[in-house]
Amino acid sequence: MLFATGRPLVELPPLVLDRDDERPLAVQLADAFRAAAANGTFRAGDRLPSTRGLAATLGVSRTVTAAAYDQLLAEGWLAARRGAGTFIVGLPDGARTAGRPALLATEGAAGVGLIDLTAGSPCVEVLDRAAWRRAWRAAADTAPATAPERWGQPAFRAAVVEHLLRHRGLPADPAEVLATAGSTAAVAEIARTLPAGSRVAVEEPGYQLAVNTLRAAGHEVLPVAVDASGLVVDALPRGLAAVYCTPAHQYPLGVRMSAARRVALVEKARAEGFLVVEDDYDGELRYDVAPLPLLAALGPDVVAHLGTASKLLTPTLGAGWLVAPAALRAAVVDMRERTGSQPAPAGQRVLAALAAHGDLARHLRRLRRELAVRRAVTVEAAGSAGHEVLGDAAGAHVVVPLRDAQAERDVVGAAAAAGVKVDGLARHHTGPQRVCGIVIGFAVLPRPVLDEALALLAVVLKGTSA
Repeated sequence: MLFATGRPLVELPPLVLDRDDERPLAVQLADAFRAAAANGTFRAGDRLPSTRGLAATLGVSRTVTAAAYDQLLAEGWLAARRGAGTFIVGLPDGARTAGRPALLATEGAAGVGLIDLTAGSPCVEVLDRAAWRRAWRAAADTAPATAPERWGQPAFRAAVVEHLLRHRGLPADPAEVLATAGSTAAVAEIARTLPAGSRVAVEEPGYQLAVNTLRAAGHEVLPVAVDASGLVVDALPRGLAAVYCTPAHQYPLGVRMSAARRVALVEKARAEGFLVVEDDYDGELRYDVAPLPLLAALGPDVVAHLGTASKLLTPTLGAGWLVAPAALRAAVVDMRERTGSQPAPAGQRVLAALAAHGDLARHLRRLRRELAVRRAVTVEAAGSAGHEVLGDAAGAHVVVPLRDAQAERDVVGAAAAAGVKVDGLARHHTGPQRVCGIVIGFAVLPRPVLDEALALLAVVLKGTSA
């Protein structure tokens, strides 16, 4: 974790402040810290001394160290976390970036650090670290279990029921809920219950981890088009065992499946006898739109509803849930019994503890507010470059459509040259590419870095027509 509370203080390099220098002491100190980051003395995630502690070490007033830290925080070189400390987050790449902090960067093919605007990672900045620590302490303060909980921890399943009712409008009973290790893990478990070589329809473009999981289980994957109203139900082939879809915020296009399509899909599933797998991976994250009924609420007899803490909290928690018809629940539990598998209980206990004290609901409110702001600046950046976006009604990513595959490749390449990593839609297709554009994730980066990356991307987009 980049901002780990318990991380030891970095060992400071020699810092010489010259009182005869015309530059103020705070400016000298800030320059020294930038130099230490540039030459590798400081690394991303290093925890710095407090302003008071550093002032005592250097023999200067706290005003000097506070001013230096404030300047570096404003420039995006540092990040402060209440209760955790102040951390290095900027690692400029000298001549390549001319002092631009390549924060939370990834290594490109040429070894160049890129600010990562790809989707998929959560916003952990708004997580109340005190509540997080309390939840982990509560999770640890339990007696060791004497037998595996194949269904999941009772407290976790009860917390999921409350969460689904309050935030997703889905009434359920704890007996109808299975704990999982996350959405993709749940897809894998469902895939193992289907007859060998089953035909399974997926969205096109769609979530390739689910596609790969279904294929790894030996099933035939059939891509079906997505339009502005979601999965094209009329295009579903016959003879299906299951349909996998992301109706709340289609991945990656971000569109919402219309109410009419939802009803049509459930009716078709009943008529033809296939299972609908509803992956609600970020369904809690909606903004200025009214919620649409979950597929599981429309067809609890034919729909398996998947939820996860990955986008709400962190994927490292390894906590998700499955609400499904009785026969499917029994098949999954039977598979777990025969293979000796079960989702890890620790993450379940943490989520249950967060929910028990109201911290989960408070976190969700903070998260929605923060992501709404980030969404607005992302849409504004694309608009300033003459482009519209798809999928901004919900979730933590948007799509900027582009005219063709060549334009997509050009934007991805030009963005990388400018120091920003973006994801093209090409890799999200199971078959030949039919939709072109780039996916922009806005959750994970610190706000100053997000603003910088969006400004760089806007310059690239200005030269490309939609």
